[in-house]
Amino acid sequence: MVNKPHKGATIAIQPRIRKGAFFDAAWRHGCRKFSVYNRTYISSTFSNPTEEYWNVTKNVAIWPVMGERQVEISGSDAAEFVQLLTSRDMSTCSVNQCKYALITDESGGIVCDPIILKLSNDRFWLSTSDCDLELWAKGVAVHAPFKDIKISDANVSVVQIQGPKSPNVICDMFGEEVLDLKYYWHRTVNFQGTELRISRTGWSGEFGYELYLENYEQGDALFDALIDIGKPYGAAPGAVNQTRRIESGILSWGVDMGVEENPYEVGLGRLVELENDNKFIGRSELEKIRKQPLEKTLVGLIIEGPTIEANETPWDLLYKGEKIGRLTSLSYSPRLEKNIALGLVRNEYSTVGTELSVFTWEGEKPIYVSNLPFLPKLQTGDARALLNNSKI
Repeated sequence: MVNKPHKGATIAIQPRIRKGAFFDAAWRHGCRKFSVYNRTYISSTFSNPTEEYWNVTKNVAIWPVMGERQVEISGSDAAEFVQLLTSRDMSTCSVNQCKYALITDESGGIVCDPIILKLSNDRFWLSTSDCDLELWAKGVAVHAPFKDIKISDANVSVVQIQGPKSPNVICDMFGEEVLDLKYYWHRTVNFQGTELRISRTGWSGEFGYELYLENYEQGDALFDALIDIGKPYGAAPGAVNQTRRIESGILSWGVDMGVEENPYEVGLGRLVELENDNKFIGRSELEKIRKQPLEKTLVGLIIEGPTIEANETPWDLLYKGEKIGRLTSLSYSPRLEKNIALGLVRNEYSTVGTELSVFTWEGEKPIYVSNLPFLPKLQTGDARALLNNSKI
């Protein structure tokens, strides 16, 4: 039964939850809403979601995303071990390249969907979603036929610089050569004598970058520098907007997919690369699954009318009173002027235009299956071309 959203709820600050290098900076810059992600506080809204939506789509959002932990896998057997974990063909991944990847279990279920950064031939970072990836990797390693593997949390704090004017901020801070960084590649830059890693990645659907800080003590200085240098371009602290990622069809592990879903059901079959002899966990099952009809499918959904508060739990999707799926993520799009959502439905109800119903905070509403994405991703392209954006 849907009741009312839990507005005014707070989260306790306590020692067992990690803060990350940017926690105090986020607090100083006005963040009072935090969640817990990978046993780490992650900053949420600084001002209000609509204001932050327009800023990430028009200017620059600086989001301290400390919960995006890096599971480091190193050693002479690291490359073979990483290949055992993922369905991506890592033989095509160069040093300083990133790959969006899936980690699957023995049944083909999605354990995690990290971005894998190849730092060297024997050192990798797995930039993890909110899952126990470090423990999973250590459990696999116990039974793997490899001897020289080290698995640890690299204690890296990430800050995302996202939005159409992010190249201006990055160029002013690190120099023009950074503009040549290609989508899903990374490199090192210098900040106050310390080496940082920067990647052309992000969770916003907008053009952007992620900075990886290993020196915890520099968190305040790095965050303040990004804000100061970004002021002429409208840079402001803010979470990479939930609305924008739903518009772009970017999935959240643990919400839109998990171990009960396989890659084909959530539209990520392209990440299962089987035209090779790689051995990875779940391969035999995924080879079978890809030949079978889908039982459920991830779809876009639209609810017309005024803003509806985001769901706190999955909401049942109904067809003529029968449960046929669940709504996983919901937000109001200021540009589309509609409530948009992601959901999983039985495959026979996944046709665009199908009318379903859902019980929201405000009672039962009609909801329609839509195409994905609602709006395109704008993450690729030429950083130098975006420099033509004038200062605000």
